[in-house]
Amino acid sequence: MISTIQKWASFVRFSHTVFALPFALAAMLVAAREQRGWPGWRTFGLILVAMVGARTCAMAFNRIVDRKFDALNPRTRNRHLPAGTVSPFSATLLCVISGALLIGASYLLNPVCFYFSPVALVMVCFYSLTKRFTNYTHVYLGVALALAPVGAWLAVKGANVSPWEIVQMTLLALSVVLWLVGFDIIYALQDYEFDRSHGLHSLVVAWGPKNALNAAFLAHLLMCGLLLAFGLLCRFHLAYLIGWVLILGCLVLEHWIARRRSLNWINIAFFRLNALVGAVFLVVVAVEVIFPWMKSR
Repeated sequence: MISTIQKWASFVRFSHTVFALPFALAAMLVAAREQRGWPGWRTFGLILVAMVGARTCAMAFNRIVDRKFDALNPRTRNRHLPAGTVSPFSATLLCVISGALLIGASYLLNPVCFYFSPVALVMVCFYSLTKRFTNYTHVYLGVALALAPVGAWLAVKGANVSPWEIVQMTLLALSVVLWLVGFDIIYALQDYEFDRSHGLHSLVVAWGPKNALNAAFLAHLLMCGLLLAFGLLCRFHLAYLIGWVLILGCLVLEHWIARRRSLNWINIAFFRLNALVGAVFLVVVAVEVIFPWMKSR
């Protein structure tokens, strides 16, 4: 049983949930600010279920539609579908069940989440097809990831979202889009030669590695600017500023690794540093939202 769980967790890269989840939980805390930063265990649990369902559905769909390319790529030929350790039928069944899990959790949250859940499913799955026709596949993936904090915010507030909150939510979502664009370009460096020779699209293929890295760095600079604006609009103070500086440092280090080291270092830049970015953001937002309530007691 343990080996089976490990196999399926590896199949959908469950460990990569650390990218979207911290921003979703941070959005949940800010949206529940009037409730001392906590929307209740039921809402929290349903947000987690919806997140896991959406991401699992998207990753399973990606593995299914990309299995032929994965089999040809030396970096990915040992993935489960090309290697035969997971069947296409099982992967499709997981995709359908996970999508239903998102819709079911959204139904239990509120009508707004339920009505938008099919749209969210289409968007998170559609990314997997974009590399076939557009160089801006990173942007599509960024929008898909940005649905996580938006969805968590709506899970707490439903239709009772103020115009001010919409501005805050939009800033956070745009920050996530730019964050993803930056680090996904770095990740795409690994497949530059393969993508170019097989007609797959990305900004790395279109602009070349050097120019694409410059675009990634610009995206991360803009992300930091939006995160700072988000903190100001939320009236955050010292803890958030310290976290912002740490995030900036992580991103600078990520780009130094991408430029100065071999491609073997890209996974460090891609996974560990970006996981740290998400964790730091969640911690400082939690401190800013929850600590004032604790202090006033």
